Amino acid sequence: MPAPYDLTRQELARLLEGEPAYRVRQVWEGLHARARWPEEMTELPAGLRASLQAALPAALREVSRRTADGGRTTKWLWSLHDEARVETVLMHYPDRVTVCVSTQAGCAMACQFCATGQAGFQRHLSEGEIVEQVAVAMRAARPRRLSNVVFMGMGEPLANYDRVWGAVVRLNGDMGLSARHLTLSTVGLVPGIRRLAAETLPVNLAVSLHAANDTLRDELVPINRRYPLAALAEACAAYVEASGRRLSIEWALIDGVNDRSSDAAELAVFARPLGAHVNLIPLNPTPGYPVVGSPADRVRRFRDELRAIGVNATIRATRGADIDAACGQLAASAAGPPVPAGGVRLLPGARSR
Repeated sequence: MPAPYDLTRQELARLLEGEPAYRVRQVWEGLHARARWPEEMTELPAGLRASLQAALPAALREVSRRTADGGRTTKWLWSLHDEARVETVLMHYPDRVTVCVSTQAGCAMACQFCATGQAGFQRHLSEGEIVEQVAVAMRAARPRRLSNVVFMGMGEPLANYDRVWGAVVRLNGDMGLSARHLTLSTVGLVPGIRRLAAETLPVNLAVSLHAANDTLRDELVPINRRYPLAALAEACAAYVEASGRRLSIEWALIDGVNDRSSDAAELAVFARPLGAHVNLIPLNPTPGYPVVGSPADRVRRFRDELRAIGVNATIRATRGADIDAACGQLAASAAGPPVPAGGVRLLPGARSR
């Protein structure tokens, strides 16, 4: 049976054949603008509500839900129709409410320090499975309004481009979220960045860089061997020019690996021509990568070194570390073999400083 958010509007119309035409609009807006399940759409007759609820079971089956930061961070572990598992994280801030969504079950990018990359790739999520994560977060955020969506959870969004972009269009057009509050992350898939530059919605782009010389980045982020830094810089420049949006560079600081003054100098050479903002994050531990994040004093020195050579840089504080919801930690654990979820592509932390 289809899940509610996997239906197109035309498919919903076919499902509602025989009903008044306005029922399609009511159900579609109920699902998207109001994030209601069919059984909650009291404007529909009771019989229709019941039949829709039976015909359109949710794609996401909750396995667990954990909270942290005084209730300001919630992490869900979901099981999908084929028992694949992904995670979603909702974060409350004073000025915004953000959800971090997964786009794949597993990841093929094989970044050394990423929990998902260590687990390998299972499959792409469907457009509906992505959108449903946002709908659940919208419901859980009430009475506050969900304002931001970051595609920074499990998987590489630009490797699942068509389904991810379909979700972006629906979040913007049907759920009313501003394109400027939607952020796609990537470890550097150049063809995807070039496609993004040609789109009409000015979404944000965050590039998980982590090293600014090809030798080190080849080791940390293996996709760099296919799309080295020069090609990545060209694609990022095209995106900045076409979108008018400021590029974000994400840099997970690893003690003694990419937190030296020479690393800051190399990062500046990459970031300055792009006018990029750099988010610095101390690496959070994962079982498969036996190194530690840079200590707090080194993180601050690295930030100050970047600022001194003309790079806009801030430190992103970690949220949800005690429930394994922080950057690099999203790792699903439940009965049976764990399926890691989430990676180094930066769950947004507390306000940068």
